[in-house]
Amino acid sequence: MTSQRDRIGSLESRMEELEATIRGLTEELVDANQRIRELEQAQETADADAKSDSAQDEEAKSDESKDDTEEEESSGPGDDIIVA
Repeated sequence: MTSQRDRIGSLESRMEELEATIRGLTEELVDANQRIRELEQAQETADADAKSDSAQDEEAKSDESKDDTEEEESSGPGDDIIVA
């Protein structure tokens, strides 16, 4: 009878340990999922910023190219000054 009580006590103790382990792992999983969401949002923000910066750079290059083209078109063949 004592052996059976010892066994039941041992099993109950083991069950409590396993339940505590499951609770701890569940908390870690929830925390990890939250951190992953935060990192994904930060990455999306960084990607959006990079695309915005890239678009602004392209627009600036396009504007510079247009300015250069307009300057070349406005100068005629007689506008060049040749110094001898």
